[in-house]
Amino acid sequence: MSLAVIQMVSQSDVLANLQQARSLLERAAEGGARLAVLPENFAAMGRRDMAAIGRAEALGEGPILPWLKQTARDLRLWIVAGTLPLPPEHQPDAKSNACSLLVDDQGQWVARYDKLHLFDVDVADNRGRYRESDDYAHGNRVVVADTPVGRVGLTVCYDLRFPELYSELRAAGAELITAPSAFTAVTGAAHWEVLIRARAIETQCYVLAAAQGGVHPGPRETYGHAAIVDPWGRVLAQQDQGEAVLLAERDSSEQASIRARMPVFSHRRIFSQGVQRLA
Repeated sequence: MSLAVIQMVSQSDVLANLQQARSLLERAAEGGARLAVLPENFAAMGRRDMAAIGRAEALGEGPILPWLKQTARDLRLWIVAGTLPLPPEHQPDAKSNACSLLVDDQGQWVARYDKLHLFDVDVADNRGRYRESDDYAHGNRVVVADTPVGRVGLTVCYDLRFPELYSELRAAGAELITAPSAFTAVTGAAHWEVLIRARAIETQCYVLAAAQGGVHPGPRETYGHAAIVDPWGRVLAQQDQGEAVLLAERDSSEQASIRARMPVFSHRRIFSQGVQRLA
């Protein structure tokens, strides 16, 4: 059951980004992948008109959703479409979410995850200040879905810092977790690999960490290092910078063995007596 993770260096031109994403997804399909994960903001980076992009897509007037459906059909490939701006369903004038869509190999929507945790932080880089909530609304649901490669839980980028979300996904039956991302160069160098490996080890899931890896308009520099991590925390494939297609196999028997030999989820304890605070 082959898995693919895509690394891109997306720019502001949506059509050029979609053309490049198509080329990378073709390589994934040729490599035998059944499921491929695109990075966060795969269709546009450095744009200040995300709301307009999202509204056009919701009204059926944008290029991204038709491209996604057609590409999945043409390549017979399940695709996790990193993130794109989309307002809530049937509310085209509402504030967009940073939306990660799962599309099957017939081009049909299977699941939608709206990013729960928005990146409102200060970073010691050229940009300095990031406020995703200026452009996006918070999501409010945990999402898992069945695919030919296993039960997939959906997350995005900054979510990686909130392990309780990943515990909920594992409790909901996740066997693989997607984490399309656009980590800054500064935060990525400090925390990226630690986080993706920790989330894999804690949940005993495969983590499919697609990434942006290079320089974008803004100015913005992303860390890259897209990776596929197995349930034991081993990095099966990784790319430092630039465009790439990473492939790996899911070994469901080994995953079951890891979970049986170290049954961490049956060992979990609820702190029913609360916290004792001593002076």
